[in-house]
Parts: sequence; C-alpha cells; structure tokens
Amino acid sequence: MTPDRDPSRAYAEFVKGLWKENPVFVAVLGMCPTLAVTNTGINAVAMAAATFFVLVGSSFLISLLRKAIPRQVRISTYIVVIATFVTVADFTLQALVPEVHRALGAFIALIVVNCLILGRQEAFASRNPVGLAVLDAVGMGLGFAIALIALGGMREILGMGSLFGVSLFGPNFEPWVIMILPPGGFLMLGFLLLIFAAFKEGRGRLTEKLRRVA
Repeated sequence: MTPDRDPSRAYAEFVKGLWKENPVFVAVLGMCPTLAVTNTGINAVAMAAATFFVLVGSSFLISLLRKAIPRQVRISTYIVVIATFVTVADFTLQALVPEVHRALGAFIALIVVNCLILGRQEAFASRNPVGLAVLDAVGMGLGFAIALIALGGMREILGMGSLFGVSLFGPNFEPWVIMILPPGGFLMLGFLLLIFAAFKEGRGRLTEKLRRVA
C-alpha cells in the first residue's frame, strides 16, 4: 500500500495541522498576518481563505512536479509557484470584496513570503505524493484559519462590541479600543497561546494517567 492510500497515515497528516502541529498556536508561524489583519472577524476570514487557497494550490502543484524541479533552484521555483497563486487570490478578492481587499492592503501580497507556506513546500510537499501533500496543506490551512478567526473574532468582540459586523451588546457597550490596535493583537495572541498550551498540557497529563491505570 502506497503512503497516500494508507488511511491512518492520511488521517494523521490531515489532523496534525489542526492540533498537534498547529501553525500558529504550536509552531508560531505566519505572525505578520496573524497580528496585522485580525482586528476584525471579516478580515481574518478573508486572509485565512486566501492563505488556505495559496497553500493548497502550491502544495498540489509542487508535489506534482517534485521530480521535475532541479534541487539547485527549488526555493526559487517554490516562490514563483506561490506568487502565482497569491496573484490569483489577490485579484479575486479585489473583484469580489474590494472593501476587504483595501483593508488587507499589502498583506495579501506578503503571503508570498509567509514562512508557513514556503516551509510546507520544502518540508513536505516536495517530498511526498500529491494526496498526502494536499491533505497536509488542507490540515495546516484549516489550523491557520481557526487561529486567525479565533483571534479576529475575539478582538472584534472586545474592541468593537460586534462579530462579523453584527452588534452584540447594544449602544451602551464600552469597547476596549486597544483590542483593535496593534497592542491588542499581541495581548490576545498571548492569551490564546496560554489557553492552548494549558489545555494541551492538561490533556497530556490526563492521557498519561489513563495509560498508567490501563
């Protein structure tokens, strides 16, 4: 059985990005868009969708061409492929949601140098079959999206009293303006990292106790 047709291997490659190797909460990658554009939930969704599209598309194409790409120019090739998908995502957002595109600004183009995307091409897509590469990209993309949406949603709720533009608390709510400013991004990211680490540690202790009992 080939690796990409092994259900257990395929499942492991998919779910690792959601939890065990989450690109934001564990690997702490892609901090530039994570902190810069997550002042609202809508911006976070748009950036997450663009990054997901670029990651999956790049992983598919690079895995498909992995045997044809000379090792000496592999990084340059990865960047060209990633930049192509970023251009498609950029023009699509500009055409469909121009207001969100203006809000994201240059950070869409900076997806090209997102270490998460380039790292997955070098570490995984270029060394594995297409099926596994796509599953890895989907898992990592979803993990990145979950982190961005959680961060953007929490910052918008506290900083504006709304979620995806819908008011939650009425006119009497006093927003925490700092949460939609750059310092708020660092504060909320640190808070979520703390929660994630504590939950992961607690789960590990519980698993160890269950193993001892068994």
